[in-house]
Amino acid sequence: MYGATVGQLGILRRPMTCNQACSALIVDPEKADFRFLYYQLLYARAELRSLATGAAQQNLSGALIKSLLFPFPSLAEQRAIAHILGTLDDKIELNLRMSETVEAMARALFKSWFVDFDPVRAKAEGRSIGLPKSLANGFPSQLVDSEHGEIPKGWQIASLSDCIEVARGLSYKGSGLSGSEDGIPMHNLNSIYEGGGYKHDGIKHYQGDFEAHHVVCGGDVIVANTEQGHDRLLIGFAAVVPSRFGPESLFSHHIYRVRRKPGAPLPPDYLCHLLNSDVMHDIVSGYANGTTVNMLPIDALQRPAIVVPPPAITAAFNHLAQAMRLRNEEMVEESRSLGALRAALLPKLISGDIRVPNAVARYQEAI
Repeated sequence: MYGATVGQLGILRRPMTCNQACSALIVDPEKADFRFLYYQLLYARAELRSLATGAAQQNLSGALIKSLLFPFPSLAEQRAIAHILGTLDDKIELNLRMSETVEAMARALFKSWFVDFDPVRAKAEGRSIGLPKSLANGFPSQLVDSEHGEIPKGWQIASLSDCIEVARGLSYKGSGLSGSEDGIPMHNLNSIYEGGGYKHDGIKHYQGDFEAHHVVCGGDVIVANTEQGHDRLLIGFAAVVPSRFGPESLFSHHIYRVRRKPGAPLPPDYLCHLLNSDVMHDIVSGYANGTTVNMLPIDALQRPAIVVPPPAITAAFNHLAQAMRLRNEEMVEESRSLGALRAALLPKLISGDIRVPNAVARYQEAI
């Protein structure tokens, strides 16, 4: 893979070729299970890296790899070990794919209802819109011209500043950062994916001083306000803080916290999808300025005008999008637990410290 470091490992799922930067290990199926060899090498990755030679660019030759000596149990036990570890990896991978699918569904639904106005167009053409009657009645059957193009009849246009409150996060000192999970979780620029969505692996922990206005709650919306360069891949994109952080975590000065004003019909998940939509992101990120570092001024989230649907419709979308997001959060937590179990079982199974029957019991309990 591009940018991979020496000793990086992977299993090919289909026939492929490789260049001189990779070594392909072809396993004799009568002597070893290829998945077991993968986990064996993963267990010995530090040793593998130590064999690399070269100053400016390290290299690991096939001859050096073949010089490694590993204990191999019976083929049946190899397969059993590979099955346990592989099933954990497969479940983690499945969760990732499911999360991506669920997120794509939520984004597609937002685009259909609030960008393309598909339910309105369907009603105008006399077609069924496939929604419960109580919800379908909230969509008009006509589009009208406005200064922002065609919008559903009866829907209002308002400034974002009428609907939301924006706050900048904590300008922290590096000395307050914790190298472990001690301290209060702090969401930062690395907590938001390019294109939007929450990045769970990006959390930091902080042990320094902070004020009440630096606190963010699970369910709050955060927006990236800084980016190296001017490609606008990250700046202006939003995420919802996961519920597992509860009522108190922090957010850094590289992101904004965005909350709806009392009575405004922009609940959090709707607001997040609005900010991540192509049209709105283009508008918001267009306010960014800077030379080396691109900065998003706070009024970028206050000045744009938006189309405001009836509260019942934004609430219905928010209910669906929130359920999808919470399901994603569950899958992330499940994958985190399965990953920890795999990390604990790998060295013990490969070294023989734990036998397959005992590992199966722990595996079945986790699954």
